[in-house]
Amino acid sequence: MPADLVLLSARLLDPGTGRLLPHTALAAERGRIGFLGDDRDARALAGPGTTVVDLRGAVVTAGFTDGHLHPVSGAERTMGVDLSGCRDLAAVRTALAAAVRDLRPGAWLRGWGLDPNAFGTAPVATAALGPVLDGVPALIDLFDAHSALASERALELAGIDGPRRFEQGSEIVCDAEGRPTGLLLEDAACEVVEAVAPRPTEAEVRARAAEVLAAMAASGLTGGHAMDANGDSLAVYAALEAEDALPLRLRIAPWCRPEASDADLAELVRLQGTGGALWRVAGVKLFMDGTIDNGTAWLETPDCHGQSDHAYWPDPRRYTRVIADLHRAGVPTATHAIGDAAVRHVLDAVERAQAESGRAARTGSGTGGTGVVRHRVEHIETVPDDTVRRFAPLGVAASMQPTHCCEFTRADHTDNWSRRLGEERAGRAFRCRDLWEAGARVVLGSDWPIAPYPPLQVMAGARHRRPADLSLPPHGPEQALTPLQALQGLTVCAAWAAGEEDRAGRLAVGHRADLTVLADDPLRVPDTELAALPVLLTAVAGRVTYRAAGV
Repeated sequence: MPADLVLLSARLLDPGTGRLLPHTALAAERGRIGFLGDDRDARALAGPGTTVVDLRGAVVTAGFTDGHLHPVSGAERTMGVDLSGCRDLAAVRTALAAAVRDLRPGAWLRGWGLDPNAFGTAPVATAALGPVLDGVPALIDLFDAHSALASERALELAGIDGPRRFEQGSEIVCDAEGRPTGLLLEDAACEVVEAVAPRPTEAEVRARAAEVLAAMAASGLTGGHAMDANGDSLAVYAALEAEDALPLRLRIAPWCRPEASDADLAELVRLQGTGGALWRVAGVKLFMDGTIDNGTAWLETPDCHGQSDHAYWPDPRRYTRVIADLHRAGVPTATHAIGDAAVRHVLDAVERAQAESGRAARTGSGTGGTGVVRHRVEHIETVPDDTVRRFAPLGVAASMQPTHCCEFTRADHTDNWSRRLGEERAGRAFRCRDLWEAGARVVLGSDWPIAPYPPLQVMAGARHRRPADLSLPPHGPEQALTPLQALQGLTVCAAWAAGEEDRAGRLAVGHRADLTVLADDPLRVPDTELAALPVLLTAVAGRVTYRAAGV
């Protein structure tokens, strides 16, 4: 059978070893790498329908996989005005005023990417935006997607005139007189306003998702671990695949919230393994806390505002039982845990689930799934040494987003995140290198739309710990990863976390033909130049999903 794809005159970089293979050509058939060798033998594998590309010395490596992103919900979230580039309130007001001018009378304004650092030391509240939103129903997501600002008109339409109680760690922030400030913390509070705001049509979301995924492929991504199945996400993936318009391989983890019933949990278990050729449900996403910037993280001791002192789950013991149930059913979990207390509780829960499963296996009383179940912790923004050392023995992956540190915190600790934590805890920020050296598998990702998704930018941030524009000194340079570690975080480690190390993340015969082609060797390009390295081609299952002009 002729090959589907033949790449010639290439340098083949295996992320497993960091070495160039002694070959110049690669051929793929039926979605797998079927041949590694010289150009002449590779040409002989081509048929009339084979895509043959002479790469003229470009570098081929295993396809980049973003370990944490939100393709469909992010596509919908980013349909509003982009505030991610606004560094102060004057810039925010200017951007919002321009958006308001383009609105039809009575239409809602949506925005995203608002950085709380733009408020300086002032409280994050709608009043700080001035009169620009007067009479306008507006809902603006803060950059972390765990909080939003609602205008006075939006609060009125949602019937919000004071505080409310929720079944999860959420809050409608009110002033001393009980009047809402416009700040909504965590999902349950945000959803009160979301419920009355207009939503884009299914066709609009699908078109926007297709646009985003195509751009991701052009950035070098061949896969991603999608950390939600919110809304109609699964239907969107199915529709795009049916249209041959799904350019990434996606592993999807639907959410399990604190209010989930036993029936809800059973449905999450039932969904496992469903999907298509390039997308499937594999895992469950949970939240142990919120964010440090909002004061909704879970810290061992409160932050400098007296906040971040409790879990997202009102009863953390219920979370522990859910982890045990999912582990017993063979379902891997990914838990959002940012603060030190949250991370510790997740590791405690996994350790207990593993111990219970081991006892059941020894006594023959176990039920449910079999085999290794790999759990993950997402974010891990500040943790002490003893917690760092627990990941490797438990086999828990450390899923981290180094560009969150690069873009939203500062080396001098004058940013909102660091001020809330105080010097000691801010000094142990995003401990990528410590976790790696302690034996943990460090998976890298962007958490898009929280931070930009281009994988070379993620790798660069992991290496230099500076913002993309290089305008600030590195934050915690001792936590920088080496070039090979950064590459492995998007290839080898991502495959391991998915339990797919035997068929993904390497350049080897029999492995998936998910490939990223770069103009030069990413291990030798300087840290500060890596993000600009041209991506020439990407392929998923041996099918070209992006090809630069002239290639």
